[in-house]
Amino acid sequence: MESPKALGLGSSLMNVQELAKEPMLAIPQPYIRSEEEEPSIPSHGSDSRQTIPVIDMNRLVFGQTDLELENLHFLCKEWGIFQLVNHGVGSSVVEKLRNEIQGFYKLPLEEKMRYKIKEGDVEGYGTILMHENQKVDWADRLYMITNPVHRRKDHLLPEFPSSLRESLESYISELQKLAMTLLGLIAKALKIEEREIEEMFDDGMQAMRLTYYPPCPQPEKVMGLTAHSDATGITILLQVNGVQGFQVKRDGIWIPVNVLPDAFVVNVGDVLEVCHMLSLYSAMVSTRALSTGQL
Repeated sequence: MESPKALGLGSSLMNVQELAKEPMLAIPQPYIRSEEEEPSIPSHGSDSRQTIPVIDMNRLVFGQTDLELENLHFLCKEWGIFQLVNHGVGSSVVEKLRNEIQGFYKLPLEEKMRYKIKEGDVEGYGTILMHENQKVDWADRLYMITNPVHRRKDHLLPEFPSSLRESLESYISELQKLAMTLLGLIAKALKIEEREIEEMFDDGMQAMRLTYYPPCPQPEKVMGLTAHSDATGITILLQVNGVQGFQVKRDGIWIPVNVLPDAFVVNVGDVLEVCHMLSLYSAMVSTRALSTGQL
């Protein structure tokens, strides 16, 4: 059997957002998944039996701290994912970012392509193709490292339109503070010295991925986001609009994540799982493509 031809990092693929605008008789082959690769669609029964648990940041810090820490410990061990409410990130910061992200994806393609992934790189706008038979997600992405500042690519954040850049800078700062606070609380819940967490993550890398999932005429044939666990300490996810599709695997069943208004979804990453906190669970997540678009 002939091995797939290597294409190299940064090889281009047709923009999914533009592809979705055109009448389609069939989904292009690179996006079609085999039956083995498709997560099962959650049933109404599983939807009603299990929902993604919620952690209240106010209760963690100011309220019934011990009880909420026990809950946090349990969720990190058994679920690896939870929704975070009353997180302290200003609603104006979040709402402005939502508007700016939607504005970015409404830009003409030639404008967005100013920030495309460059040959041999992984940061930027677009899809990375490693070989010609690779299956790809039904999504468009803009990925970039945001901290430490010296690792930022000159053609990305520094070159964004001023309103988007300012919104991102505010959000990046707020999320960095929230992440460190949350990691400290996870350490406390697991009875680990907070100093160890600070040494591990305080000067660590922070990255952002802005993803748009265009509507798909045959959503059952594609994946918006391939099933995976995150190679991070924690991932903090913000849903820009209310369209569903994000799901988590628990006990072999895919459960929809119905995100609460103003909540973040926090996913425990592989880095916490493989370090000395071996009792943690790194959640397997995916995003199903839908007939309506989402961010």
